[in-house]
Amino acid sequence: MHEQITPAAGDDDFAALFEQTVQDKPEVKEGSIVKGTVVDIIGDYAVVDIGMKAEGQVPLREFADEDGNIVVNIGDEAEVLLEVSEDNNGLVVLSKDKARKRKVWDEIQAATEAEGIVSGIIMARVKGGLSVILQGGVKAFLPGSQVDLRPVRNLDSFINQEFEFKIIKFNKKRGNIVLSRRVLLEAERASLKNDTLNRLKEGQIVEGVVKNLTDYGAFIDLGGIDGLLHITDMSWGRVNHPSELFQVGDKVKVKVLKFNSDSERVSLGLKQITDDPWINAEERYIPGTVVEGKVVSIKDYGAFIELEEGIEGLVHVSEMSWTRQIKNPKQILKIGDDVRAVVLDIDVSQNRISLGMKQLEENPYDKVVETYPPGSVVEGVVRNIADFGVFVELEPGIDGLVHITDLSWTQRVRHPSELFKKGDKVKAMVLNIDNSGEKPKISLGLKQLGQDPWDRIPYDYPIGKIIEVKILKLTDFGAFAEIEPGIEGLIHISEISEERVDDPRSHLDPGQKVRAEIIQMDAQERKIGLSIKSARRQDDLADAQGFVNASDASATLGDVFKGALGRMKKD
Repeated sequence: MHEQITPAAGDDDFAALFEQTVQDKPEVKEGSIVKGTVVDIIGDYAVVDIGMKAEGQVPLREFADEDGNIVVNIGDEAEVLLEVSEDNNGLVVLSKDKARKRKVWDEIQAATEAEGIVSGIIMARVKGGLSVILQGGVKAFLPGSQVDLRPVRNLDSFINQEFEFKIIKFNKKRGNIVLSRRVLLEAERASLKNDTLNRLKEGQIVEGVVKNLTDYGAFIDLGGIDGLLHITDMSWGRVNHPSELFQVGDKVKVKVLKFNSDSERVSLGLKQITDDPWINAEERYIPGTVVEGKVVSIKDYGAFIELEEGIEGLVHVSEMSWTRQIKNPKQILKIGDDVRAVVLDIDVSQNRISLGMKQLEENPYDKVVETYPPGSVVEGVVRNIADFGVFVELEPGIDGLVHITDLSWTQRVRHPSELFKKGDKVKAMVLNIDNSGEKPKISLGLKQLGQDPWDRIPYDYPIGKIIEVKILKLTDFGAFAEIEPGIEGLIHISEISEERVDDPRSHLDPGQKVRAEIIQMDAQERKIGLSIKSARRQDDLADAQGFVNASDASATLGDVFKGALGRMKKD
């Protein structure tokens, strides 16, 4: 007996039940993101069931983590994008990557609509700004003007840094996102500013960050508001540029000197945190004290020496050497040199100290009178020539002056350069030393080495003596004639001839030798008067006397004078 086999509760019923289950599920539209389950892994694909008639396949590469490792197991849930419900092969086309990107874009859109904040990493510099990768790998653009509160010169310094941004433009269709970091910084700064303005007080010591450096000072960010630390308020000492003390980004404690909440201007000071070094400075720098310091500045008129931070003294160029002619301190000093000096004077009210370097050495002028007593003969070198005389260097730093009137007893010197040039060796006599000033004045004479010829001139050339002279120069009023080298006499126009002379040039020539009589002698004024016509008279009388002696005794005196008068007329 065969047992009758009845059909299992049916295959048709199971198919109908499955169909009914599918129909009960909500319809999934193409382009939607749905959750599915990985039911199998075949080759390079993961099979994902999203509850449709057919299952879809997702490439395994879309399950890769940040390191490129494939992380997927059967039974894992996955969000995917339904691209096509049924392709030509009857398969469902799914994408995990596109689902992820779609979700990220949706989140970004939601953040934009809610004026939310997104974070991202600046990856590279591009035209006009920077490229930013947001969470989810979405690229965005950060304009250069939106990077910081102030224009940034070096955008490369922001690369590979993560920041928060505000989305200021969003176009999902074009995939275009424009970000701003500046908007967030401005909002943050506004909040900090209100808090800072409420707590700032003059005299308060606050901490800030160096935001910017200029030639005249540093701007310090106190928290939403900037204060100016002027270069003169940075240190009691000398500061040539703020960069000597600070760099952008440095933290610094400063004192609020002035604060105006209406104009929001804040003046800051750093040196005011410490005591003024000039307090009681007169007790430390008594005149005559020997001090040491460093050259910090050199001017044409002197060098500034830093004695301690905030206190400098000036060595005037005239206080650097007793003997050297220093026109500029750079001849002997340079910035950074360590020097010793003597305090000459201090004025605390003006913050001034006068220093001297030469005072550390023996003053050579103290021995000038002993070394060069008046009347002594010295030898030196012509150092300089002026209109009024010649400066002779007797030793380094010690000069004597030979005035033009002391160059020669007899020679008329229009300019000392007629007789000397720089470097000439000369001998001279010390005439006088004037010690009334700081530097003694030594008067020298060259002519004093020889006897004054005018001591003998009146005896060698008495009035009435007839001598031969040489015409040197002709003028409208007469002629100058050389009696001997350096000794001249004047032949007045009235003493040239017995006849009237209108112009000496018509009777005499330069270089011509004539006989003249000494008719005037003034040794004190060094003047000699000569006469040609008087000499001729004397010559004629002598001739007449000789003629009488040689003539016949029968000749009368009248014949003699008649002959002499005839010769005079002939001349």
